[in-house]
Amino acid sequence: MFIVSKHISYEALKILKKLDSVLLFETENITYPAISCHPDIFFCKAEKTIITSPNTPEKYLKAIQTVGKNVISGLTAVGKKYPDTARYNAVITSKYLIHKKQITDTVITNYCTGKKIINIPQGYTRCSLLPLNEKRYITSDEAIFKTLKNKGLAVLYVNPKNILLPGFTHGFIGGTAGVFQNKVLFNGSLKNHQDGEKIRKFINNSNMKIIELHNGPLCDIGSILSI
Repeated sequence: MFIVSKHISYEALKILKKLDSVLLFETENITYPAISCHPDIFFCKAEKTIITSPNTPEKYLKAIQTVGKNVISGLTAVGKKYPDTARYNAVITSKYLIHKKQITDTVITNYCTGKKIINIPQGYTRCSLLPLNEKRYITSDEAIFKTLKNKGLAVLYVNPKNILLPGFTHGFIGGTAGVFQNKVLFNGSLKNHQDGEKIRKFINNSNMKIIELHNGPLCDIGSILSI
């Protein structure tokens, strides 16, 4: 199952539905409109578990459970201002918890006991970081780039300009994309981004395939979460 913003284009939605079922996500009066339909604000994806804000609408939790995914409620509700908009916007891999640890919901931190914590200054981590696998990452945040590189990980920095996010000057690379099996899905076409060829080469060198869901510019929709 994919969890994606209800604002995803019809063209992109058609392609996703050919790969797996799709859960369209939206909320009202919980956080500010630009991110109110962004799943990466409300859900933190781990290996076999989804950790979610306690004020996530119940219908989405039930839908996730129907595909056999374990759902755990965090302690801190998503709110209208930072940092309460970013407490679940962490990246979890089998080895790492990557986030600004001062704001991470404690349920996420406790779940990741035994993992290495990579503390970064960017609270909107998942928005800004696309994990391809345990060792390879793409980010549009310079601080994340420097931190991961210093940890010996393979990381590509890309300019956030030309990534659309209505209401802001630009969006973030992690919010445009997701990983499904060995495929990297982009909400838009890499040909419309100045670093598109670098992104394409980095993913190809990761032995992964690229699926561009439509021909327009890359657009940040709060990630394409595959569960």
